[in-house]
Amino acid sequence: MDFAPPPPWGEARVARLRALADRIAAETPGLLWKIWTEDEAAGRAGGLYAFRSRAEAEAYLAMHAERVAARGGTDIVARIWDVNAELSALTRGPLGA
Repeated sequence: MDFAPPPPWGEARVARLRALADRIAAETPGLLWKIWTEDEAAGRAGGLYAFRSRAEAEAYLAMHAERVAARGGTDIVARIWDVNAELSALTRGPLGA
Protein backbone atom coordinates (compact mmCIF):
# COMPACT_ATOMS: atom_id res chain seq x y z
CA MET A 1 0.00 0.00 0.00
CA ASP A 2 1.08 3.55 -0.61
CA PHE A 3 -0.74 6.86 -0.47
CA ALA A 4 -0.33 10.63 -0.31
CA PRO A 5 -0.16 11.38 3.43
CA PRO A 6 -0.26 14.67 5.25
CA PRO A 7 3.11 15.76 6.74
CA PRO A 8 5.29 15.28 8.76
CA TRP A 9 8.18 13.26 7.32
CA GLY A 10 11.32 11.60 8.68
CA GLU A 11 11.92 11.71 12.42
CA ALA A 12 8.79 13.79 13.05
CA ARG A 13 6.79 11.06 11.32
CA VAL A 14 8.42 8.44 13.53
CA ALA A 15 7.41 10.38 16.64
CA ARG A 16 3.86 10.85 15.36
CA LEU A 17 3.31 7.23 14.30
CA ARG A 18 5.34 5.25 16.88
CA ALA A 19 2.23 4.32 18.90
CA LEU A 20 0.44 3.21 15.71
CA ALA A 21 3.44 1.06 14.74
CA ASP A 22 3.38 -0.55 18.18
CA ARG A 23 -0.35 -1.30 17.81
CA ILE A 24 0.09 -2.72 14.31
CA ALA A 25 2.87 -5.02 15.57
CA ALA A 26 0.91 -6.18 18.61
CA GLU A 27 -2.64 -6.38 17.30
CA THR A 28 -2.63 -7.27 13.59
CA PRO A 29 -3.74 -10.88 13.04
CA GLY A 30 -1.40 -12.76 10.73
CA LEU A 31 1.15 -9.98 10.28
CA LEU A 32 4.64 -11.41 9.82
CA TRP A 33 6.34 -8.06 9.19
CA LYS A 34 5.90 -4.58 7.80
CA ILE A 35 8.47 -2.33 6.15
CA TRP A 36 7.50 1.35 6.38
CA THR A 37 8.22 3.40 3.24
CA GLU A 38 8.27 7.10 2.46
CA ASP A 39 9.31 9.33 -0.41
CA GLU A 40 8.97 12.92 0.72
CA ALA A 41 9.94 14.33 -2.70
CA ALA A 42 7.09 12.39 -4.33
CA GLY A 43 4.71 12.99 -1.43
CA ARG A 44 4.08 9.26 -0.91
CA ALA A 45 4.31 6.94 2.08
CA GLY A 46 3.18 3.42 2.79
CA GLY A 47 4.40 -0.03 3.56
CA LEU A 48 5.26 -3.49 2.38
CA TYR A 49 3.57 -6.21 4.42
CA ALA A 50 3.81 -9.97 4.76
CA PHE A 51 0.85 -11.91 6.17
CA ARG A 52 0.36 -15.59 6.94
CA SER A 53 -2.68 -15.74 4.65
CA ARG A 54 -4.48 -13.85 1.91
CA ALA A 55 -7.61 -13.62 4.08
CA GLU A 56 -5.65 -11.86 6.85
CA ALA A 57 -4.09 -9.50 4.29
CA GLU A 58 -7.50 -8.68 2.80
CA ALA A 59 -9.01 -7.99 6.23
CA TYR A 60 -6.10 -5.71 7.16
CA LEU A 61 -6.28 -3.86 3.84
CA ALA A 62 -9.97 -3.07 4.28
CA MET A 63 -9.44 -1.75 7.82
CA HIS A 64 -6.18 0.09 7.08
CA ALA A 65 -7.45 1.86 3.95
CA GLU A 66 -10.24 3.35 6.09
CA ARG A 67 -7.72 4.34 8.79
CA VAL A 68 -5.40 6.00 6.27
CA ALA A 69 -8.27 7.98 4.77
CA ALA A 70 -9.47 9.04 8.23
CA ARG A 71 -5.97 10.37 8.98
CA GLY A 72 -5.98 12.50 5.83
CA GLY A 73 -4.28 10.13 3.37
CA THR A 74 -5.42 10.33 -0.23
CA ASP A 75 -4.76 8.49 -3.51
CA ILE A 76 -4.51 5.11 -1.76
CA VAL A 77 -3.00 2.37 -3.95
CA ALA A 78 -2.89 -1.21 -2.70
CA ARG A 79 -2.33 -4.66 -4.14
CA ILE A 80 -2.23 -8.10 -2.59
CA TRP A 81 0.26 -10.46 -4.19
CA ASP A 82 1.00 -14.14 -3.78
CA VAL A 83 4.63 -14.97 -3.00
CA ASN A 84 6.85 -17.24 -5.06
CA ALA A 85 8.69 -18.69 -2.06
CA GLU A 86 11.28 -20.64 -4.06
CA LEU A 87 12.53 -17.64 -6.06
CA SER A 88 12.28 -15.36 -3.03
CA ALA A 89 14.52 -17.72 -1.04
CA LEU A 90 17.16 -17.53 -3.78
CA THR A 91 17.25 -13.73 -3.45
CA ARG A 92 17.23 -13.76 0.39
CA GLY A 93 13.55 -12.87 0.83
CA PRO A 94 12.78 -12.75 4.60
CA LEU A 95 10.23 -15.55 4.53
CA GLY A 96 11.53 -17.81 7.31
CA ALA A 97 11.25 -21.55 7.29
